Amino acid sequence: MNSGSGNVTCAGRLRTFPRRWFAVAAYAVVIGIVVGGCSSGDDAVAQGGTFEFVSPGGQVDIFYDPPPSRGRPGPIRGPDLLDPTRTVSLDDFAGQVVVVNVWGQWCGPCRTEMPELQRVYDATRSEGVAFLGIDVRDNNRQAAVDFIVDRKITFPSIYDPPMRTMIALGDKYPTTVIPSTIVFDRQHRVAAVFLRALLAEDLEPLVRRLAGEVAADSEAKP
Repeated sequence: MNSGSGNVTCAGRLRTFPRRWFAVAAYAVVIGIVVGGCSSGDDAVAQGGTFEFVSPGGQVDIFYDPPPSRGRPGPIRGPDLLDPTRTVSLDDFAGQVVVVNVWGQWCGPCRTEMPELQRVYDATRSEGVAFLGIDVRDNNRQAAVDFIVDRKITFPSIYDPPMRTMIALGDKYPTTVIPSTIVFDRQHRVAAVFLRALLAEDLEPLVRRLAGEVAADSEAKP
């Protein structure tokens, strides 16, 4: 679904399948069959901070393990959607697992995904888990605010119509895939990327595992 300039693909709920499936799915898109999702295409690599985005074979669920192999993004910050005078930043959540979700009120899958994210937030926030949205390609700020208020979403979002915050993830991160979710460990290293809409059952086990990781000296020393 497209909200304006540029081509944006709404990502439905997908699983990771073998290469042959992606070839079939790609053909289906070409002939105009809507399958409710998308992938990033060929292998992609990008730099943002020390984070290197890689999508092997067009996978939509990407995990970065072991922990010392994880990279950090560049700065992620911007104006709060609900309070333009306030700046929200990934750094506001020091020592916490952070789930960053890229969304838009114009995106169909986002409408069903957002309440699922709220469910995980409610279930895990006491364990040191934070959520941060990035609202993109929404030139109508009030429509985005209404989207959040109507769904009783309590975690903050950055208001970022031009998607400037995405620079932190590198110029090859598939910004045309909306929604997408980046999960950071307690040291704010990228632990997982999902290029599709999520259900609570997809996300919660990962978030709980990351919340339970031992943070002490998890990075390799010379």
